[in-house]
Amino acid sequence: MVTGHADPRRRERILAAALDHIADEGVAGVSHRKIAARAAVPLGSMTYHFNGIDDLLREAFALFAGHIVAVFERHLGGVEGPDQAREAVTDLIHTLSEGSQRDLVLTQELYTLAARRPEYRELTQAWMRRSRHLLERHFDPDTARQLDALIEGLTLHRALDGAPHGRELTSQAVKRITNTAAVAG
Repeated sequence: MVTGHADPRRRERILAAALDHIADEGVAGVSHRKIAARAAVPLGSMTYHFNGIDDLLREAFALFAGHIVAVFERHLGGVEGPDQAREAVTDLIHTLSEGSQRDLVLTQELYTLAARRPEYRELTQAWMRRSRHLLERHFDPDTARQLDALIEGLTLHRALDGAPHGRELTSQAVKRITNTAAVAG
Protein backbone atom coordinates (compact mmCIF):
# COMPACT_ATOMS: atom_id res chain seq x y z
CA MET A 1 0.00 0.00 0.00
CA VAL A 2 1.25 3.47 -0.87
CA THR A 3 1.64 5.76 2.13
CA GLY A 4 1.64 9.49 2.65
CA HIS A 5 0.44 12.04 0.16
CA ALA A 6 1.85 9.95 -2.69
CA ASP A 7 -1.28 7.78 -2.39
CA PRO A 8 -3.38 9.12 -5.29
CA ARG A 9 -6.45 7.08 -4.34
CA ARG A 10 -6.60 7.98 -0.65
CA ARG A 11 -9.37 10.54 -1.11
CA GLU A 12 -11.48 8.06 -3.11
CA ARG A 13 -10.93 5.37 -0.46
CA ILE A 14 -12.13 7.76 2.22
CA LEU A 15 -15.28 8.59 0.24
CA ALA A 16 -15.96 4.88 -0.40
CA ALA A 17 -15.38 4.09 3.27
CA ALA A 18 -17.79 6.86 4.28
CA LEU A 19 -20.51 5.44 2.03
CA ASP A 20 -19.86 1.91 3.29
CA HIS A 21 -20.05 3.12 6.88
CA ILE A 22 -23.29 5.03 6.27
CA ALA A 23 -24.80 1.95 4.60
CA ASP A 24 -23.83 -0.19 7.61
CA GLU A 25 -24.49 2.18 10.52
CA GLY A 26 -26.25 5.29 9.22
CA VAL A 27 -25.20 8.91 9.05
CA ALA A 28 -25.54 9.31 12.80
CA GLY A 29 -22.59 6.98 13.33
CA VAL A 30 -20.16 8.86 11.10
CA SER A 31 -16.97 10.21 12.65
CA HIS A 32 -13.51 11.06 11.34
CA ARG A 33 -12.01 8.27 13.41
CA LYS A 34 -14.43 5.59 12.17
CA ILE A 35 -14.07 6.56 8.52
CA ALA A 36 -10.28 6.78 8.73
CA ALA A 37 -10.12 3.32 10.31
CA ARG A 38 -12.45 1.85 7.67
CA ALA A 39 -10.44 3.46 4.85
CA ALA A 40 -7.15 2.37 6.47
CA VAL A 41 -5.75 5.90 6.37
CA PRO A 42 -4.20 8.06 9.08
CA LEU A 43 -6.72 10.17 10.99
CA GLY A 44 -4.97 13.33 9.76
CA SER A 45 -5.95 12.43 6.20
CA MET A 46 -9.52 13.26 7.05
CA THR A 47 -8.85 16.94 7.70
CA TYR A 48 -6.26 17.10 4.92
CA HIS A 49 -8.82 16.04 2.31
CA PHE A 50 -12.09 17.36 3.78
CA ASN A 51 -13.16 20.48 5.66
CA GLY A 52 -15.10 18.58 8.28
CA ILE A 53 -17.72 15.84 8.37
CA ASP A 54 -20.29 17.82 6.36
CA ASP A 55 -17.82 18.31 3.53
CA LEU A 56 -17.07 14.57 3.56
CA LEU A 57 -20.77 13.65 3.63
CA ARG A 58 -21.69 16.04 0.81
CA GLU A 59 -18.92 14.74 -1.41
CA ALA A 60 -19.67 11.11 -0.59
CA PHE A 61 -23.37 11.57 -1.33
CA ALA A 62 -22.57 13.49 -4.53
CA LEU A 63 -20.45 10.50 -5.61
CA PHE A 64 -23.33 8.17 -4.76
CA ALA A 65 -25.86 10.31 -6.66
CA GLY A 66 -23.56 10.16 -9.68
CA HIS A 67 -23.56 6.38 -9.41
CA ILE A 68 -27.38 6.24 -9.45
CA VAL A 69 -27.58 8.66 -12.38
CA ALA A 70 -25.16 6.36 -14.23
CA VAL A 71 -27.62 3.50 -13.64
CA PHE A 72 -30.37 5.68 -15.16
CA GLU A 73 -28.07 6.45 -18.10
CA ARG A 74 -27.32 2.76 -18.72
CA HIS A 75 -31.04 2.02 -18.92
CA LEU A 76 -32.28 5.10 -20.78
CA GLY A 77 -29.29 6.24 -22.81
CA GLY A 78 -29.58 4.04 -25.87
CA VAL A 79 -33.32 3.59 -26.22
CA GLU A 80 -35.37 4.95 -29.09
CA GLY A 81 -39.06 5.67 -29.13
CA PRO A 82 -41.69 5.67 -26.41
CA ASP A 83 -42.17 1.89 -26.26
CA GLN A 84 -38.48 1.22 -25.67
CA ALA A 85 -38.39 4.07 -23.15
CA ARG A 86 -41.32 2.58 -21.22
CA GLU A 87 -39.61 -0.80 -21.19
CA ALA A 88 -36.35 0.84 -20.03
CA VAL A 89 -38.14 2.59 -17.14
CA THR A 90 -39.71 -0.72 -16.11
CA ASP A 91 -36.28 -2.39 -16.26
CA LEU A 92 -34.77 0.47 -14.24
CA ILE A 93 -37.33 0.10 -11.45
CA HIS A 94 -36.68 -3.64 -11.22
CA THR A 95 -32.92 -3.21 -11.38
CA LEU A 96 -32.95 -0.66 -8.56
CA SER A 97 -35.41 -2.55 -6.37
CA GLU A 98 -33.73 -5.94 -6.81
CA GLY A 99 -30.24 -4.53 -6.62
CA SER A 100 -27.94 -3.46 -3.88
CA GLN A 101 -29.36 -3.10 -0.38
CA ARG A 102 -26.49 -0.67 0.13
CA ASP A 103 -27.85 1.64 -2.59
CA LEU A 104 -31.33 1.53 -1.08
CA VAL A 105 -30.03 2.42 2.39
CA LEU A 106 -27.79 5.20 1.05
CA THR A 107 -30.69 6.69 -0.89
CA GLN A 108 -32.87 6.78 2.22
CA GLU A 109 -30.06 8.20 4.37
CA LEU A 110 -29.55 11.00 1.84
CA TYR A 111 -33.28 11.73 1.69
CA THR A 112 -33.43 11.91 5.48
CA LEU A 113 -30.56 14.41 5.53
CA ALA A 114 -32.21 16.40 2.73
CA ALA A 115 -35.46 16.58 4.68
CA ARG A 116 -33.57 18.17 7.57
CA ARG A 117 -30.81 20.23 5.97
CA PRO A 118 -30.94 22.58 2.97
CA GLU A 119 -27.41 21.82 1.72
CA TYR A 120 -28.38 18.18 1.25
CA ARG A 121 -31.69 19.19 -0.29
CA GLU A 122 -29.69 21.03 -2.96
CA LEU A 123 -27.76 17.81 -3.61
CA THR A 124 -30.94 15.76 -4.01
CA GLN A 125 -32.46 18.44 -6.24
CA ALA A 126 -29.40 18.29 -8.50
CA TRP A 127 -29.74 14.50 -8.59
CA MET A 128 -33.44 14.76 -9.51
CA ARG A 129 -32.66 17.29 -12.26
CA ARG A 130 -30.10 14.91 -13.75
CA SER A 131 -32.42 11.89 -13.67
CA ARG A 132 -35.33 13.90 -15.06
CA HIS A 133 -33.12 15.22 -17.84
CA LEU A 134 -32.49 11.62 -18.90
CA LEU A 135 -36.22 10.90 -18.78
CA GLU A 136 -36.94 14.08 -20.78
CA ARG A 137 -35.05 12.60 -23.71
CA HIS A 138 -38.08 10.37 -24.11
CA PHE A 139 -41.00 12.12 -22.37
CA ASP A 140 -42.24 15.66 -21.85
CA PRO A 141 -41.07 17.44 -18.64
CA ASP A 142 -44.28 16.85 -16.65
CA THR A 143 -44.29 13.15 -17.50
CA ALA A 144 -40.58 12.91 -16.67
CA ARG A 145 -41.29 14.41 -13.23
CA GLN A 146 -44.10 11.92 -12.64
CA LEU A 147 -41.96 9.01 -13.83
CA ASP A 148 -39.09 10.07 -11.58
CA ALA A 149 -41.44 9.94 -8.58
CA LEU A 150 -42.86 6.61 -9.75
CA ILE A 151 -39.36 5.16 -10.08
CA GLU A 152 -38.49 6.24 -6.54
CA GLY A 153 -41.76 5.01 -5.05
CA LEU A 154 -42.00 1.67 -6.81
CA THR A 155 -38.31 0.97 -6.19
CA LEU A 156 -38.78 1.50 -2.46
CA HIS A 157 -42.06 -0.44 -2.30
CA ARG A 158 -40.67 -3.40 -4.27
CA ALA A 159 -37.45 -3.46 -2.24
CA LEU A 160 -39.22 -3.45 1.12
CA ASP A 161 -42.21 -5.66 0.32
CA GLY A 162 -42.00 -9.28 1.47
CA ALA A 163 -43.80 -10.26 -1.74
CA PRO A 164 -42.99 -7.52 -4.26
CA HIS A 165 -45.28 -7.00 -7.22
CA GLY A 166 -44.20 -8.36 -10.58
CA ARG A 167 -42.98 -6.76 -13.74
CA GLU A 168 -46.46 -6.60 -15.31
CA LEU A 169 -47.78 -4.28 -12.57
CA THR A 170 -44.71 -2.05 -12.94
CA SER A 171 -45.20 -1.95 -16.69
CA GLN A 172 -48.88 -1.03 -16.26
CA ALA A 173 -47.98 1.84 -13.93
CA VAL A 174 -45.40 3.20 -16.37
CA LYS A 175 -47.88 2.94 -19.26
CA ARG A 176 -50.61 4.71 -17.28
CA ILE A 177 -48.37 7.71 -16.76
CA THR A 178 -46.87 7.77 -20.24
CA ASN A 179 -49.66 6.71 -22.61
CA THR A 180 -51.59 9.95 -22.27
CA ALA A 181 -48.51 12.11 -22.12
CA ALA A 182 -46.78 13.89 -24.93
CA VAL A 183 -43.58 12.10 -25.87
CA ALA A 184 -40.46 14.22 -26.29
CA GLY A 185 -39.22 14.29 -29.82
